[in-house]
Amino acid sequence: MTLLDIKALSVSINEVPVLDSVSMELKAGEILGLAGESGSGKTMTALAIAGLLPVRAEMSGQVILDGVHLPNADEREYCGIRGRDIGIVFQEPMTALNPVMTIGDQVAETVRVHRKVSRHEARLLARETLEKVGLPSSRFPLDRYPHNLSGGQRQRVAIAIAIALKPKLLIADEPTTALDVTTQAEILALFRKLVCDDGVGLVLVTHDLAVIAETADRVAVMKAGSIVEQGAVAKIFKASKVPYIRKLMENAVHVPERTSRKIGDTPVLETCNIVREYAGARTFFGPVKALRAVDDVSFRIFPNETVGLVGESGCGKSTLLRTILGLDQAQSGEVRVFGQVFPPRRNKELRQLRQRIQVVFQDPFGTFDPRWRVEQLVTENFHLFDSPLTRGDARKRVDETLERVGLNSSDAKRYPHEFSGGQRQRIAIARALITEPAIIALDEAVSALDVSIRAQILDLLAELSDRLGMSYLFVTHDLSVARSITDRILVMKDGRIVEQGRTADVFDNPSHPYTAELLGAVPDLNRALSGSVAGST
Repeated sequence: MTLLDIKALSVSINEVPVLDSVSMELKAGEILGLAGESGSGKTMTALAIAGLLPVRAEMSGQVILDGVHLPNADEREYCGIRGRDIGIVFQEPMTALNPVMTIGDQVAETVRVHRKVSRHEARLLARETLEKVGLPSSRFPLDRYPHNLSGGQRQRVAIAIAIALKPKLLIADEPTTALDVTTQAEILALFRKLVCDDGVGLVLVTHDLAVIAETADRVAVMKAGSIVEQGAVAKIFKASKVPYIRKLMENAVHVPERTSRKIGDTPVLETCNIVREYAGARTFFGPVKALRAVDDVSFRIFPNETVGLVGESGCGKSTLLRTILGLDQAQSGEVRVFGQVFPPRRNKELRQLRQRIQVVFQDPFGTFDPRWRVEQLVTENFHLFDSPLTRGDARKRVDETLERVGLNSSDAKRYPHEFSGGQRQRIAIARALITEPAIIALDEAVSALDVSIRAQILDLLAELSDRLGMSYLFVTHDLSVARSITDRILVMKDGRIVEQGRTADVFDNPSHPYTAELLGAVPDLNRALSGSVAGST
């Protein structure tokens, strides 16, 4: 039976077309993957279904949910439909959850909004729903707050809010993009269980084709606001003749080309027995034992080498990176950059070494001042130079750096909001390159990008490394990315490096059970298409 029927859905914002005659169907107990590049219209389609379009949006066409024409509903009626008939799971649970409400109250709130029940009854249903999504009362009492939970646990709370009233339709918009591979596998398994047990129809919006291949029954591929092809996952991904889809498939398994490089003998970066602890909270009986986030970590990175640091959320990757960059202070051990202790005490030496080691963060838009033009953003690190550059020299260096990362010199006069996500990441890389560093640390630098833009950024990083002889420390939870670009891999668990070695050796023959567990949880497009499609429930 058809649960969701979309016919000729078109949306424009300020008379600019965003969606053009989108038509698709979803049956109860079925998972439909909605795929495509950033800006293809995936999220706008999901928002149109849920009645959450921007104020100035104009919509035409039909959205029929279980026989009800949703566009005919006013906002008051839609508020009754959302939560009761349509559940929504957004990409970032920390921004979707209320930080000052307990998880029990947030799930119970959905119940009380739609049903005339007592607070006690609502909390009982909240407890039952949280148990259903894998948050048992013994470990996760109702009075926990979102900040007390990990990323995967917060996403489970968001799912609990969405399914508390057993909606007919569940919309999940990039629900696993920011999660590590094992947590992602758990969340996807939970979605499949909900669909199988409760007959929920699921629209899974994601740019990760491997996730769709292993989870969904059917897929609709979008480009520029239109659906270019839809059908059974295996049929579309294996036999599609559409060039756009073939290109997406190629980019999903893309491996950057690397020239043969000579790895140097003298390390550019060295960590020696780093320990980083956080003080435990005080209780009536005294202080709780300190949390050791990084536990006796030592490794080296050599010239022209790309090293990957992988592991689950909470394993200590980000804390180790902050310690390496001098943003956190280690309790013991030291970091050396070109043989010098980092950060040094003298300001002049600190400026000189900070020129040699730069960083690119996951979300460039969050690290840019939106009021600054690109030229100001890229030249921000000029304060690290001992002697100021002349205006002409500074302009020349900006133009050369922007061209190195595939942008134009004219882009220097534009603002960050005028660029796409991939272009903003190129600007972040340009800002890191402007000081001509020897090593760049990349913290989840491509995890939020779609497959096409990710392929472009990985090619860019490989080309810059080959041409400029730079080294990279690639911190990521995406093992497929780590495999495609790194020479050597470090696997981190509970603050320790449990395995390290050449990337190919570690991936092909992992020696530690934890590494094998991580690799087994990675969505694999080729494996899924060869027959083991988990979504065929």
